[in-house]
Amino acid sequence: MAFVPAARHLLRARDLADARYFEPLGVDAMAGAAGLSRAHFSREFRRAFGESPHAYLLTRRLERAAALLRTTDNSVAEICLAVGLQSIGSFTTSFSRTFGKSPTAYRTSFPPASAYVRIPGCVVRAYGRPQNRTFREDSGKASA
Repeated sequence: MAFVPAARHLLRARDLADARYFEPLGVDAMAGAAGLSRAHFSREFRRAFGESPHAYLLTRRLERAAALLRTTDNSVAEICLAVGLQSIGSFTTSFSRTFGKSPTAYRTSFPPASAYVRIPGCVVRAYGRPQNRTFREDSGKASA
């Protein structure tokens, strides 16, 4: 087996955190992906990326939560669970510390999610047609 620099293993662990942030992912799983012990992995990760693995994972989750708050009408509790966090209280505290306002205040500082909905014109026209038609071809009888 060829020698692979430690940075590549750390990238594998970071990619795992980016891809599976919504799962109950811990430092042990990230260290396993890097093929390093937990303590050595934590030291090397902090040296390579400037923050601990736990802080990196929390940052990814909070960034995704902020995007969901801006673009969906899901409740704060649903978003908290969707990004892989278990406690709404700790989510609100972490979110407020990172973004400077609570999740609810953050959401109200943006236009409502319904403003982002884009429906193709063909769908609008199809569903905008009257449902009770009075045309002869709808009655099922063919006329010559």
